[in-house]
Amino acid sequence: MSRDLAKAPEFPPPRPARPESVAVVALGANLGDRSATIRGAAERIARLPLVSDVRLSRLFETVALRLDGPDPDAPGYVNAVALVTTRLAPGILLGMLHAIEDENGRERRERWGDRTLDLDLIAYGDVVSDDPQLQLPHPRAGERLFVLDPWLDLDPDAELQGRGRVADLAAELHARGEG
Repeated sequence: MSRDLAKAPEFPPPRPARPESVAVVALGANLGDRSATIRGAAERIARLPLVSDVRLSRLFETVALRLDGPDPDAPGYVNAVALVTTRLAPGILLGMLHAIEDENGRERRERWGDRTLDLDLIAYGDVVSDDPQLQLPHPRAGERLFVLDPWLDLDPDAELQGRGRVADLAAELHARGEG
């Protein structure tokens, strides 16, 4: 005969799942097999937990950008943007993007230097963050054609929170010959 020695613990009800959001991730590489690296990174993002969809733009070839401007003598970049549907929190997603960079041999020796893979979290739904570790939307996204043009490839109606329509931002940069 068994006896109840203690009342079973009461657990709080499960928290509701985080709703899905669409994150905008910029991908770039200028070392190694750039196109294969970009495609492989998008496939790796698609395998992350709590990611239900990844849409990758066409690949764009661009001139390397340094602190002092474009550098046509440096190896060129292949850039793309992925729209990532996820329930991961923005900070967790960013950490996982950094891990994917590391898996691809990313070394952070020089700011704006050559790289095997660069993954930037550009936007996450309508989240705005000034945290130095997680700035959303990305503070320079509206100034970079290598982000805006691929983003428009996927979503011609895209908007960059606080900056306006991506198409308008890109058109202004194209008109000034910048990016």
